[in-house]
Amino acid sequence: MLFEDRVLYPEFRARMVSADEAAALIAPGDRVGMSGFTGAGYPKAVPGALARRMQAAHARGEDFRIGLWTGASTAPELDGVLAQAHGINMRMPYQSDPSCRKQINAGDMQYMDIHLSHVAPFVWFGFFGKLDVAVVEVAGVLPDGRLVPSSSVGNNKTWLDQADKVILEVNQWQPAELDGMHDIYYGTDLPPHRVPIPLVQPHDRIGEPYLRVDPEKVVAVVSTHHPDRNSVFNAPDECSQRIAGHIVDFLQQEVALGRMPRELLPLQSGVGNIANAVLAGLDAGPFKHLSAYTEVLQDGMLAMLKSGTLDSASATALSLSPAAMERFLADIDFYRQRIVLRPQEISNHPEVIRRLGLIAMNAMIEADIYGNVNSTHLMGSAIMNGIGGSGDFARNAYLSIFMTPSLAKGGAISCIVPMVSHVDHTEHDVQILVTEQGLADLRGKSPTQRAELVIEHCAHPDFRPQLRDYVERAKANPVGRHTPHLLGEALSWHQRFVQTGSMRG
Repeated sequence: MLFEDRVLYPEFRARMVSADEAAALIAPGDRVGMSGFTGAGYPKAVPGALARRMQAAHARGEDFRIGLWTGASTAPELDGVLAQAHGINMRMPYQSDPSCRKQINAGDMQYMDIHLSHVAPFVWFGFFGKLDVAVVEVAGVLPDGRLVPSSSVGNNKTWLDQADKVILEVNQWQPAELDGMHDIYYGTDLPPHRVPIPLVQPHDRIGEPYLRVDPEKVVAVVSTHHPDRNSVFNAPDECSQRIAGHIVDFLQQEVALGRMPRELLPLQSGVGNIANAVLAGLDAGPFKHLSAYTEVLQDGMLAMLKSGTLDSASATALSLSPAAMERFLADIDFYRQRIVLRPQEISNHPEVIRRLGLIAMNAMIEADIYGNVNSTHLMGSAIMNGIGGSGDFARNAYLSIFMTPSLAKGGAISCIVPMVSHVDHTEHDVQILVTEQGLADLRGKSPTQRAELVIEHCAHPDFRPQLRDYVERAKANPVGRHTPHLLGEALSWHQRFVQTGSMRG
C-alpha cells in the first residue's frame, strides 16, 4: 500500500518528511507528549531519530534532554532508545523499560509516577507547564484531516489539543480495519464547567471514531511500517492457576449470596501473567455474557471474546502478545464489533468506574497484614514500574482485588509482611487479597481481624509463625492496640533482606 493511501488530506501529504527531519523539529528542553500505552500505538521512527540527535549533541559536549510524557509504558523503540541516549530529564506517568528504570533508580532521570486518570486533566489544568510537541502514531488520515487512531488511544486527544507542534507517524502496519473501533469523547471540560460523562454501560459509544487536530499545528508527517512490540505471556503456572481458582470460587460465592448478577459486573484486569491466568480461569468457569471495562485488553480477554464468555470489552489499548495479535488481525472484523478503544481519561475515569461497579483485579509487589498494598517499589526505594491505573480502579471499584504469589526470589522474600515498605493503596482501598495460598476477604473487618485473615489465608506457611509472633508482641504496645505495630521492627524484614539477601529470620 502506498503511503498516500493512508493520508487522504492533501495538506498533510505536502508535509511528508523523513524521521530525521521530523526529529529536528524537537528542541532541547521541550516537553514532548508521545503516543503509546502498554506497548501499543507508540511512534516507531521519530524517537530513534531523536535519540541519534541527542547522542550527537552529547558528543559535542551539549546537553540535549526532553521531558517525555506518554499514556503509559511504551517499548524499546521509544523509552529504550531515548533512555540509552541519556535524553530524558523527566518521565511520566508510567514506564516499564529496564534502561529507564536503571536511570530513575540511579537518580539520573526524574520520574513522576501518578494515577493514569490524572494525567490529561492535570495537563489541561496547566499543572505541568506547556506541552511543546506531540508525536502521535495514527493508522490514517481522512480527507477532512481527522485522524484514525491506531492500537492505543491513551492521552493522544490531550496531546493533539495541547501541543504547540504536532508530528504524526502514519503506520501502515496498523490495520485499516481499526477505523470505527474507537470512541473519542470530546465532552470533558474544566471545572466549574464540567458535566456528567454520559456512559452507563461498558459498550456505550458517547463520542466519535476519530481524533481531531488543528491542521496548522501539524509540522511533519512520517510514514512507518513497523509492528507494535508487546511482551510474550507465559502459560499459566501452578501458582497462577491456584490464584485464579481462588478468585473464581470467590466470585461464584458472591453470585450465590446475591451480591452480584450471574453475568457478574464489568471486569477490569491489570497487566501480566497472573492477570492472564485469572482471565483464563474465568473463561473456563461457569460465567457467561460478561463485559469488561478496563485500560488494556490482553490475550486473556481476546480469548474470552472469541469463546463467547465475554460479550464486549472497553479499553484504551490493545496489549496483545505477538501470537494473540496474529489472531486479532486474522479475525479483526469479529473483534471490531466487540471492542471499543477510548481515551484513558475515560477508560480510567473514577466516576465512571464507580458508576459501572467494576470488579478490579490488579497485581501487587507486597501487602502487609493490615491490607495496605505496595505495587511500585522494591525495598521501599527502588521503583519497579509505577502505579499505572491500579489506583484509579482500586479506590472506585465495586470490588477491589489485589493478587500476588506469596513468595518471591526463590522464597527469600515474603510478599506478606508486617508493614509494606511503600504504600500505593491504603487498607481503605483494598477489599480482597489473594495468593496461591488462599483468599482473604477484608470487608467489614477491623485491623486485627484483617491481620488474622491475611496471615492464615495469604501468607506462605514458612512465614506465618514470624507474622503471628509479630502481631502478638505488637498487641502489647502501650501506644495503642487498634493497629498494633512495633515501630522498631515493622520494616525489619526488608532491612534483613537488604543486609543478608533473605527475609527469613
